[in-house]
Amino acid sequence: MSYLTFDPNQTENIDTIIRPPYFFISGFIDIPHMEYYYIFLCFVYIISMMGNTFVMMVIYMDSSLHSPKYIAVFNLAFTDVCGSTAMVPKVLDMFLFSRQLISYNQCLTSLFFIFLFLNMQSFNLTILSYDRLVAICCPLRYHMMVTHRSMFQLMGAAWVFAVFLVLLAVCLITRLSFCRSLVINSYFCDHGPLFRLAAPCSDVVPNIVMSYVNPSIVLFIPMVFIISSYICITHALFTITLPQDRVRALKTCTSHLILVAIFYLPIHFTYFLHSIIPTNARIINLSLTSVLPSMLNPIIYVLKTEEFKESAKKLLSKRGAQRAVVPIQST
Repeated sequence: MSYLTFDPNQTENIDTIIRPPYFFISGFIDIPHMEYYYIFLCFVYIISMMGNTFVMMVIYMDSSLHSPKYIAVFNLAFTDVCGSTAMVPKVLDMFLFSRQLISYNQCLTSLFFIFLFLNMQSFNLTILSYDRLVAICCPLRYHMMVTHRSMFQLMGAAWVFAVFLVLLAVCLITRLSFCRSLVINSYFCDHGPLFRLAAPCSDVVPNIVMSYVNPSIVLFIPMVFIISSYICITHALFTITLPQDRVRALKTCTSHLILVAIFYLPIHFTYFLHSIIPTNARIINLSLTSVLPSMLNPIIYVLKTEEFKESAKKLLSKRGAQRAVVPIQST
């Protein structure tokens, strides 16, 4: 790695921004048979792509699912596809084929897209929580409060805000000089391990502030909102006198609660205990958190949402009938 380091004397000229041609992604250190884990990630990626593409196709083709709620579900599936694509192929290319060098521009581009889609996953789950809150706590006003227009406005605002947060973090990286180690102790161009490499040569205080502000806005505040919304939902459910109505209301929340638990719990666990978690354990946990929710989201919606299951069955039966008609016509 000597060709990836600079002369320490360069730190004397702090007015010059030193941008290295390459970084080295260290990945997992001294773990045997890691190629099997990368193959596992490959299968997870394939299943995620197939499942989320199927969800988007069903929502697009079935007009009964063209409701405000399923706008958010479609956006979640789209985000899962993009997030997995931004992450997994590059990880497999780097570690299965030992191409762990990544250029400066590619590193920042990768950082931007990975964190953008991670942010959007959190915002999508928050918007779905808002949808469930209004549907159960204010059922008579649901169609006035949750409309196609309002949902598109929420989604648009979420995308703009997510782009702004990540772009700000990337811009703060571009002002740093990297004059010593260029080995990133992660499995991708992670924000924290990247800006800490510049600590001996640059003022990284703004980056440190951003490393606390971004998770607070993207992870902790949405989690507080979701927990608060389900406290309100639980209170509303106790006011429902008929048991069958209570069960039906609970079923509408089950799939969303599972998605929330799968996405937030591992990443919060890693953030709160990062100082005592070994590096390899932290990297494995974060890598699984990045890909498993994307794979499980469509499976959970297919299995837990009756409305979506009926639409999927109707679409598949229609496709099967069309295929059966073609041979008859040709004969």
